[in-house]
Amino acid sequence: MMKEMTMLSKIMTASVFALSLSACGGKDAPTLPTDNIHTPAQTDYMRSQIKIVGSSTVYPFATAVAENFGRTTKFKTPIVESTGSGGGLKLFCSGLAANHPDITNASRRIKASEVKRCAENGINDIIEVKIGYDGIVLANSRKSPRLELSLKDVFLALAKNVPDGHGGTTANPYKTWNDVNSALPKVNIEVMGPPPTSGTRDAFVELAMEGGCKTFDWVKALKKTDKPTYKTLCHTIREDGAFVEAGENDNLIVQKLNANPSAFGIFGFSFLDQNVDSVQGSVVNGKAPTFENISNGSYPVSRSLFFYVKKDNIGKVPGITEYLAEFMSDKASGADGYLAEKGLIPMTDTEHEKWETSIRALETLTLD
Repeated sequence: MMKEMTMLSKIMTASVFALSLSACGGKDAPTLPTDNIHTPAQTDYMRSQIKIVGSSTVYPFATAVAENFGRTTKFKTPIVESTGSGGGLKLFCSGLAANHPDITNASRRIKASEVKRCAENGINDIIEVKIGYDGIVLANSRKSPRLELSLKDVFLALAKNVPDGHGGTTANPYKTWNDVNSALPKVNIEVMGPPPTSGTRDAFVELAMEGGCKTFDWVKALKKTDKPTYKTLCHTIREDGAFVEAGENDNLIVQKLNANPSAFGIFGFSFLDQNVDSVQGSVVNGKAPTFENISNGSYPVSRSLFFYVKKDNIGKVPGITEYLAEFMSDKASGADGYLAEKGLIPMTDTEHEKWETSIRALETLTLD
């Protein structure tokens, strides 16, 4: 009997509470919060803060936007981590649940294999966002002379194997820059750069290494007859100590250059721009890595920068569309935006408007 009375009491209390809400608000009463009422699928998205991973090059730009977004909107400041482009895309494509990121930054375009991995884990709708351009620099301390290099010099200095002059290849024999080119100083080749998971590494290999590799006519011809061999030769960096993987922290490379004036480092233009008092970028094919030369395409080692968004998470993790709007606004990524002050090379007004329109419509990625 006591149990029945207790149950009846609970039912009456719930009924009175529901009636009081109706009486207070009528048909226009505000909708009650439903944060604690979830289906099993919704539970995966119980998170109130955007998670962002990816490229170390895009990291300072994403951080600047996230901080401004947190200050000027009702949303929490997004969490931004630097994991490298490849590492970020791996995390991004691993699933849709709350422990996976909503956005990943990339200093190269997403690969078809990564899109496939995403699809295998239920991520079919990806929004691609191009934010601007960046140059990759081969920099050294201002305490040492500035080098003027050709793409051929860069390849010969850093490739694992190089042409032997007889139609074949040999293990890289060059120890100094002077060995590569007699016009260069007799300084040991010592270059610090990013790991294979880095988009900067991918772009450097494709633009600088391959660019120098195909200056050899027989190697260029090899691309048509034996593409795997061509790619292995042109894209493989030496492992004998002349090139040192220095992780994803580009600021650390800058610090090491200041401590070792004979060394060089590979990183994005934005880090050069932020440290012009202590480091300098090498001239490549007659062009210095300047804002103007990267913007007009004359500097040969430049690339596009992106980030990728899970469309499925929009409306489940608060603030994603608003973050997109902030990033693509003229005040952020426009020609005179605050990201240009941090080293981003903006798109032209026409290209920027095209991407802004696409993103406002939440158009999803289609690879060519």
